[in-house]
Amino acid sequence: MKEQEIYEIVKGILVKRMGVSASAILPQSSLTEDIGADSLELVDLMMDLEEILGIRIENSELSDVETVRDVVNLVENKRNVTV
Repeated sequence: MKEQEIYEIVKGILVKRMGVSASAILPQSSLTEDIGADSLELVDLMMDLEEILGIRIENSELSDVETVRDVVNLVENKRNVTV
């Protein structure tokens, strides 16, 4: 799966969960400041990604996630390890 495909999945989840427009979600967007996600919503995002992509994300890994790009990179690293 390519980085762009992961980005589109992340963006789709954020649009659905957060009610923001797709055009407002950029790779450099801050999950908390630009998109308005709180810690519970970040956990929900990660759970959705785990279910959709068949990966496991530890709660401790969320501390390094600040932007949409960080989420994409985390997922990409997980997929490379699990495959």
